[in-house]
Amino acid sequence: MTDQRPAESTQHSRSSLFASLAALGSAVLASSCCLPLLPFLAAAGTAGSSAFFVKLRPFLVAASVGFVALGFYLGWRAKRCGRKQGVLSSVLLWISAFFVLVFTLFPQAMANFIADVTTR
Repeated sequence: MTDQRPAESTQHSRSSLFASLAALGSAVLASSCCLPLLPFLAAAGTAGSSAFFVKLRPFLVAASVGFVALGFYLGWRAKRCGRKQGVLSSVLLWISAFFVLVFTLFPQAMANFIADVTTR
């Protein structure tokens, strides 16, 4: 019989990586009510996109927290099953958790910081 562990490990690593990227993406979208991040949104009108994302912000924040929690759960489950989580997945998960926390707790401060950095 063949051992299926490498394929399972790769699939688990991909799902953990996806959860981290999804958390980071939804955190960025949740903060876009304060600073439009995509050029076509700025061209279409910042007021319209801002009003749209303000209404979606609670759902996007919940999705961000949920995806980070999913990433940590998948990492915990991998350790429990004796599989090692990849270094890239671990680093990306912790970076995503940091950005989700910062963008959720300080959205206007982050928007001001990004606006100051990009106007130089």
